[in-house]
Amino acid sequence: MAASVKTGAREPLDTGDKHRLTVAGGLAALSLDAMASVAYGPEAIVLVLALAGGAGLGFTLPVTLTIATLLAVLTLSYRQVIAAFPEGGGAYGVARTYLGRQASLVAGASLVIDYVLNVAVSVAAGVAALTSAFPELLPYTVWLCLGVLALVTAVNLKGIAHSARAFIVPTMIYVGAIVLVIVVGLFRSSPAIDVAHTARSLQTVGVLLLLKAFANGCASLTGVEAIANAVPSFRRPRVRRAQNAEMALGGLLAVMLIGIAVLIEKFGIAPTAGVTVLAQVTQAALGDGPLFYLVQFSTVVLLALAANTSFGGLPVLAQLLARDNNLPHLFALRADHHVHRYGIAFLAIVSGALLLAARGDMNLLVPLFAIGVFVGFTLSQAGMVRHWTADRPAGWRWRAALNGFGALLTFVAAIVVTISKFAEGGWLIVIALPLMVLAMEWVNRSYARIGERLELGRTPAPPRPRRALVIVPVHAVNRLTHDALSAALSLGHRVVAVNITHPEDEEDARRFVDEWERWHPEVELVQLYDAHRRLDVPLLEFLRRVPEAHVFVLIAEVEPEHVWQRMLQNQRGAVLARALRRRTDAVVCRMRFRVGQFPAPRDPAPAIREGTP
Repeated sequence: MAASVKTGAREPLDTGDKHRLTVAGGLAALSLDAMASVAYGPEAIVLVLALAGGAGLGFTLPVTLTIATLLAVLTLSYRQVIAAFPEGGGAYGVARTYLGRQASLVAGASLVIDYVLNVAVSVAAGVAALTSAFPELLPYTVWLCLGVLALVTAVNLKGIAHSARAFIVPTMIYVGAIVLVIVVGLFRSSPAIDVAHTARSLQTVGVLLLLKAFANGCASLTGVEAIANAVPSFRRPRVRRAQNAEMALGGLLAVMLIGIAVLIEKFGIAPTAGVTVLAQVTQAALGDGPLFYLVQFSTVVLLALAANTSFGGLPVLAQLLARDNNLPHLFALRADHHVHRYGIAFLAIVSGALLLAARGDMNLLVPLFAIGVFVGFTLSQAGMVRHWTADRPAGWRWRAALNGFGALLTFVAAIVVTISKFAEGGWLIVIALPLMVLAMEWVNRSYARIGERLELGRTPAPPRPRRALVIVPVHAVNRLTHDALSAALSLGHRVVAVNITHPEDEEDARRFVDEWERWHPEVELVQLYDAHRRLDVPLLEFLRRVPEAHVFVLIAEVEPEHVWQRMLQNQRGAVLARALRRRTDAVVCRMRFRVGQFPAPRDPAPAIREGTP
């Protein structure tokens, strides 16, 4: 050990580090939502400002610059969040530490809702762009949505690093295509623009309209927090790589948003039915040639793949919520390649249900989008203000002021978005958010009760052996019964074989007793009769009469050699095990007798699978 320190040997790498993200991989895996929003964020602004005519459209660039300013504030803030909370969690981690438990649950619930909606909206938007290019696919919209969702889910189940590598090339093509549109568009001559179009009269446009345009355009900011939520998914040094990815995302997104806004004003772009704003800008900059179709196709791909942001962020967030006893603990389990399989499955199932309910219609899902994320933004910013004022490092005043300004902006955006979209489906989020918080509170209280019963945190008395009774249900004298009794004799002090029969089967019951006596296993046999041919009730009544307090019930079952052979089983073991677990405190042991997989053992007891009382 000393020699390795003297020679400067590095700390051994995590064996799973190769499955984690680089900076480029982090951008591809976690920022597609934000980057793909360039396709609908500027259009959302233009659609609102167009209500005020040319004067309103003249505010496209100022509104976009305001959003870019908020983007800069959020990027710098989440850069600090990454350093302060390297375990991930983003808004949830900040709120839990500085704003209290209730605020953290609101932040966690808002992020979960936003992740689910992001998957549904991204998949629906990508398919909508595809069906716009190929109208003959329109009748298959729902199946296309489910197919894309299944594909992205399957890729993520293989591990986030694999999904990142799969998405790097499409991300590079998309960013390069948008940058090409901006650069060429800036140098291309523009047509003469009507003066009324550029007249920026605040009185004509109205403050409320500008606020609504700002709120709509803030849809471009969804996904900015995903990198901070998934810091553990990065390779070491995780904090530095995540911070670099966050800054790269903020810079690229700002350049694309501002560049598109400049071209919108330069070419006098206005909303047109059947043609997106981005398509009009691309056509004005690049014409109708192959480059136009390259931009459109890369946009379709990115919109479909933007769902990967949620698949990278939500499982990590769910793990943190489960670790704090706010979600079932199975969400904290990880499979091969460091995959949170249950988080991915939950996200896929709920998103698929939304797509089915909306029939894959993006316009039905978009009104629900982006409300939850602004709640998380506001709580994160407010929590970071508390962080700076509590720790007071060098330069804490300007950092607190920056986060306070960001909290104010995101709070205003959250209010405006909620009010403007309430009648369009936003009411569903207003109801779902508190319901999720109540559900997490219920899960937490349930775990607290279980912990109290288990005396967690207290040292129990030393364990002592107790006299135990082992009951073995039997129905024939054969090898299965032999192995079951052999295992039972090694478990308890007293073993009782129980045979459940029917009064009408008296001859079969007598024959079984004769075979038992000839075999003479030196184990007590009890026969129970039930007129209704029930298996569980006679055994439960017998258990109530036994004097021993510690009882095992060993259920011997044949393990089929092939899966299809399970249909040949009589399911007696499953019926008994279910009844015993629900209505007794007995320890249920289900012994597997394997057929054909291994050589039959001479005498040792086969493997036993113990269930919970």
